[in-house]
Amino acid sequence: MSSLACSPIDRISMARHQRWDPQPPFTQNRAVIAKPHRLCDQNLKGLHSPLTPRLDRRASAEASMEQLQSGLGGLGLTVSTVPEKGRCLLTTRDIHPGEVIISEEAYVCVPNNSSSEWRCEGCFTSRNLKKCSACHVVWYCGSQCQKSEWKFHRFECDALSKLDKERRKSITPSIRLMLKLYIRRKLELENIIPASAMSNYKLVEALVSHMSDIDEKQLVMYAQMANLVNLILQWPDIEIKEIAENFSKFACNAHTICDSELRPLGTGLYPVISIINHSCLPNSVLVFEGRSAVVRAVQHIPKAAEVLISYVETARSTMTRLKTLKEQYLFACKCPRCIKVGQYDDIQESATLEGYKCKNNGCDGFLLRDSDDKGFICQQCGLSRSKEEIKKIASEIKSLSDKALMSEASHHSQEAISAYKKIENLQRKLYHHYSISLMQTREKLLKMLMELEDWNEALYYCRLTIPVYQRLYPGFHPLLGLQYYTCGKLEWLLGDTENAVKSLTNAVDVLRLTHGTNTSFMKDLLLKLDEARAEASYKLSSQDE
Repeated sequence: MSSLACSPIDRISMARHQRWDPQPPFTQNRAVIAKPHRLCDQNLKGLHSPLTPRLDRRASAEASMEQLQSGLGGLGLTVSTVPEKGRCLLTTRDIHPGEVIISEEAYVCVPNNSSSEWRCEGCFTSRNLKKCSACHVVWYCGSQCQKSEWKFHRFECDALSKLDKERRKSITPSIRLMLKLYIRRKLELENIIPASAMSNYKLVEALVSHMSDIDEKQLVMYAQMANLVNLILQWPDIEIKEIAENFSKFACNAHTICDSELRPLGTGLYPVISIINHSCLPNSVLVFEGRSAVVRAVQHIPKAAEVLISYVETARSTMTRLKTLKEQYLFACKCPRCIKVGQYDDIQESATLEGYKCKNNGCDGFLLRDSDDKGFICQQCGLSRSKEEIKKIASEIKSLSDKALMSEASHHSQEAISAYKKIENLQRKLYHHYSISLMQTREKLLKMLMELEDWNEALYYCRLTIPVYQRLYPGFHPLLGLQYYTCGKLEWLLGDTENAVKSLTNAVDVLRLTHGTNTSFMKDLLLKLDEARAEASYKLSSQDE
């Protein structure tokens, strides 16, 4: 059926409802263990010091890295070591924008199932699911996915089936990811699954764990989770300390698997792609095609340059990004953006994104605290705002936010929307028009209005976000492309074909770089653009007649 003939809900299909959170689901789920076991002293012994591999493991890891170098050579890549950064991925040839740099199948992965949402173990779909009749933990959409996963699940299923019902409730995605890691290792050792230069357990062993940088509370949590994994598997050749170290590796190296519209589906470990370092000004982007991770260049990368992706949301102030990277990934970023922290341009950027607006509506200036700490002064026109005024508006926003959240929890959508509209109106008075907080409120309204199929109002708020996205993100960022896509679909649905063509064209210009052109998502987008152009051409010719 042509998209022109589809129902409104099919045509708009609920484009991205939430911003991609690059924090691995592991760190979101790692604290969720219903009944942690009591710890023995031996379980924590040695966890504070780096876990030094045995000499034979070290020699084996070095041999594995040599094999990896050989595999990467055919892709025009090499692994190198850089002072203060450790391992990194370098190019051995020029790479052009939109070109696939590297693609990697997940070494292990799991869907992000919860008590209220389930996904197929094989393809991560949420449709037509049936629970495994033996373990009652894993779900499948059909026999094909069940058969493809059976080599893994037969071991996991046997172990999970022995747990009582209450214990099974404590099996989070991160626990299952660890179970599958050790099952994968077992299958490799028994030659049931072949190891290759680009996919083997020794590459997991080579990942950085940052165990020496973790505080006591986190170490205890890892030990608790390691105890649970050990209890489930009951394999004598696994040590608690090794499992705990691997949990720390997950926190630093696991990736959120997303669909083409950057909605999170699951968690996966990609040992080779994990070598790629972070920059707040990346030259590449990581997207997913099914369960495969694909890194594409978004700008020209010359020979001998480092391949860089972003680990965190880049639309934040430098101080916020630095704090997030330190807390989640345990390093201090020294990219071209972050080394400017404290400089005038960086202060201006931070005050614009996370600060207050000038009282003069005709002024686009940013505010900084005055010397007496009694208020804030516009750096462009000199007008001041008192702390009392700002606190009053902020207090009103907080009160309305609490009401909105309560309405959402009670599924009173119209009440929630009304509250968020009032919040948005107050934020316009308080924050700079490029404020991240203001943009997030508009995103929230966009999501809720689309769910209610209020397309006109949804388009209104979507259009308000576009200039902010253009300001916050580089021209090649997938989130910018997806926002153009959402706007274009809404415009086309409402009959504004001319603007729909412009928005969908903008979306294609960005997303063909980040997503390629061969995925079903991009083929559907290109088809929509062709149909919108045909419709616009027909309307134009009808007017001429």
